[in-house]
Amino acid sequence: MVRVRPDRYAIRVLLADDDEGFVSSLRSLIDEQPELAVVGSGADGLGAIELTDELEPDAVVIDLHMPLLDGVSAVARLRHDHKSLCLIALTGDEAPTLHKAVREAGADAVLMKSQLVEALVERLTALRTPA
Repeated sequence: MVRVRPDRYAIRVLLADDDEGFVSSLRSLIDEQPELAVVGSGADGLGAIELTDELEPDAVVIDLHMPLLDGVSAVARLRHDHKSLCLIALTGDEAPTLHKAVREAGADAVLMKSQLVEALVERLTALRTPA
């Protein structure tokens, strides 16, 4: 569990993935964007829920296959508790049923890890654009 204090004008992003190397790479990518700031990271679905309650990020980027609580269940709980939170699910699993399940649970987007870089930055920076 890692916490940082971002610029107060940045879009606050929480990362949740049990692959430490992937989280480190993702953190570096996001931190390169001046309008984004990683406020913390967790290694399981339960940690993602607890950190979201504590840190109140604008967005959560969450893996679907994690210990303690899977990403689909964590997304459902996060959507229930945080209606306006941007929830982006990441997965290396191409199963359409899994993608459908996480969308039904409340994810705003499902991104394949292999296509992540471009799509994630675009989706997160869109938070700054008024609806």
